[in-house]
Amino acid sequence: MTSAQAWAVVCAAGAGERLGGERPKVFAALAGRPLLAESLERLEACEEIEGIVVTAPAGWEEPVILLAEELGCSKVSAVVTGGSTRGGSVRLALAEIPGEAELVLVHDAARPLVSEEIVARVLEPLGRGWEAVVPALPVADTVKRVEGERVVETVDRGSLVSAQTPQAFRAGVLRAAYGAGHDEATDCAALVEERGGRVCWVEGDPRLHKVTTPDDLALVEGWLEES
Repeated sequence: MTSAQAWAVVCAAGAGERLGGERPKVFAALAGRPLLAESLERLEACEEIEGIVVTAPAGWEEPVILLAEELGCSKVSAVVTGGSTRGGSVRLALAEIPGEAELVLVHDAARPLVSEEIVARVLEPLGRGWEAVVPALPVADTVKRVEGERVVETVDRGSLVSAQTPQAFRAGVLRAAYGAGHDEATDCAALVEERGGRVCWVEGDPRLHKVTTPDDLALVEGWLEES
């Protein structure tokens, strides 16, 4: 296991139109407090995390700062205005991470139930030579490739997994991947893959469900109340 601590980027700049409401997704109520609070508190409590940079929706930087202060999240060192894309937001956040940082964790605030166990799980392979690590779950459903209305192929799901976050990286590798300005990427690991980087996957967690709709929010809230 790697002994180096990691800096975390918390991606919280999405608008969340499908969730509805007048506030950005990360300020939707989850068990009576903002969705973002879960990720911040949980990463703050992780011994493996040295510092946190949060990307915020434009105009919501101050509420994010105040939330971090209210929660006592002293590891939050910067809140940056998110870019027009997720990739752009990550690139801006990377600029706020100290140059000497060896490891970077990138996590979507829309997956609030991040655990210390999963953080340790994605960081461990970096100490064994991997350059990027993705938590993922095997695909359970039959997958079809379609063209318009026509089904053209049934894809072998045995080699497919569904990626989650947090994803872990060697800092230099991630910086280099974003150095070319690929702001359209929706998955950080994909950029490392494109550059020929060594990426592995580890077992994810079903509770790292991404909140996109009101039903997702209710599902995650139910899990939270059970814990």
